[in-house]
Amino acid sequence: MPSTPAASPTPSDLYRQGIRLLLAGDMAGWIDLFAEDGVAEFPFAPEGCPRRVEGRDALGAYLRGLGEHIAYEDFPYVDIHETTAPETIVVEMRATGRVTATDAPFDMTYIAVVTVRDGRFTHYRDYWNPLGIPDTLQEAVGA
Repeated sequence: MPSTPAASPTPSDLYRQGIRLLLAGDMAGWIDLFAEDGVAEFPFAPEGCPRRVEGRDALGAYLRGLGEHIAYEDFPYVDIHETTAPETIVVEMRATGRVTATDAPFDMTYIAVVTVRDGRFTHYRDYWNPLGIPDTLQEAVGA
């Protein structure tokens, strides 16, 4: 009897997997969740930071740098909203952790609009508050 191919994870399941990877410090695993031509947008990014990153390789370079500065410890609040478009979810969440260079606390809230196709993030729009970046993180990344 031939085996049937495994179904792609739902957008919600894929997102939850991503949170587990971030908590494990596996930034490469998080980046692998994106499609080769995936796009990430950061509409509220401060001056000097990218507002749009195109392609997994470019996104990997950007996020690896960020991953060197933040150690995620918890996502104490995650609420994933399904939409009428089955491939798109809206996520409200809060992340806590440490700024690695200074051991100062990190606490950020986000809203993300995420589209998934074929088991990969294809579009990730991340609404985070740049005013909430701790001074210690700004010093560490030169923002």
